Amino acid sequence: MSEGVSTPASANRVLLTGAGAGIVAAAVAPFDVPGVGWPLLAVVVFALLRRVRWGWAVLSVLLFGTGALVAAEWLFALCALAGAAAGSLAVAGGRTARGVFFGAVAVPVAAVRALPWLARGLRSSGGPKLARPVVVTLLLLLVFVPLLAGADAAFAGVLGSAVPQGSAVPTAVLFVSVGVGVVACLYLLERRPAEDGVSVLPRTFQRRDWALPVGALVVLFAGFVAVQVTAILGGDAYVLRTAGLTYAEYARRGFWQLLAVTVLTLGVVAVAARFARVESPADRGWLRALLGALCGLTLVIVVSALARMWFYQQAYGFTVLRVLVAACELWLGVVYLLVLVAGVRLRGRWLARAVVGTGFAALLGLALLNPDRFIAERNIARWQDSGRIDTAYLSRLSDDAIPAIATLPDDLRSCALRDRVVTEGGWREWNLARAEARDVLASLPRARCER
Repeated sequence: MSEGVSTPASANRVLLTGAGAGIVAAAVAPFDVPGVGWPLLAVVVFALLRRVRWGWAVLSVLLFGTGALVAAEWLFALCALAGAAAGSLAVAGGRTARGVFFGAVAVPVAAVRALPWLARGLRSSGGPKLARPVVVTLLLLLVFVPLLAGADAAFAGVLGSAVPQGSAVPTAVLFVSVGVGVVACLYLLERRPAEDGVSVLPRTFQRRDWALPVGALVVLFAGFVAVQVTAILGGDAYVLRTAGLTYAEYARRGFWQLLAVTVLTLGVVAVAARFARVESPADRGWLRALLGALCGLTLVIVVSALARMWFYQQAYGFTVLRVLVAACELWLGVVYLLVLVAGVRLRGRWLARAVVGTGFAALLGLALLNPDRFIAERNIARWQDSGRIDTAYLSRLSDDAIPAIATLPDDLRSCALRDRVVTEGGWREWNLARAEARDVLASLPRARCER
């Protein structure tokens, strides 16, 4: 294959496609807030690319689509990063763990080579054929658009709603980033790099090398699970008698350690499954039995960790960090279930894609939960039971939480929503949560915070 784009026509097509995607990004995507423009941009980009893996592409559009649902910028940032990774996988693909990893970052990495590749293709074709008419068109628009806008206020209003307002820097960043990204996608689609390399790591662990340490962990975890069952059945009285702590303090101290155990055990399972020799039916039987037992017991530990976090939040309040790490722990439980399924036949080429896909799906589930609103609702329910509430923390939650905060009495609500204003913005920034929050704020009576 040639170093540049294969034909002059394709060189111009790549340039125009990248420029078109950049223009759409600058026109529809709100730079600094979640909004409906983001899923629209994702749909347009995949429509321009066409030859993609549609499963990953749909997942990418759904992740960017959270911008039209939730107002929490931290959540949309996570979903947008995941959406970009899913979009990269839609272009580059990947089957093994290594292939999925490189596929998720293939587009930004390919951008370094894509621009020189395009430049060589344009040089070989004598330059972009549409350069002169495009320049002339832009010059004419620069002259006539301001004149017509100045001549008619209604036409100026239409232009104002169609053109992003504010600084030109965010618009330029979106244009360049998306335009170069689409060129990188076309580069990958043109050259079709190998998705996965062949692993050269040998299976070096004899049964004695891995069975003893894994077996020791199984025994240790079994003992821990037995104690957990006893503590749950015994309740506060048992924990106070044996540990000198209330159940809430007991849960608070234990969650983070159990989260670390869950992550580290996953590494142990991965190493053992990758390097253990399976040369005989006995080897396969031992591997299935010990790793299956370890994963099963770890699932119980995951349940224990989630229960601890729930009791912890019931006692001390719900926060974004606590909900986020609980969601991560729940996803790790799903990963262990996938590992158990893969271990039944000791085959798991699909496992890496399933792990990443369920991770993206977990983010979508978190967005549908609407964590800021959920946190506000749970803290209000806790206040109804205990009389304790942190209005300062509620005031820091995003606009997602406003409908829940609005249910508080006037004195508490006025402090939690002090000086809160939800701006309307243009159609690009339209967002379901912000629209609902504006309606709720408009319906609330005015009240002063006395605290």
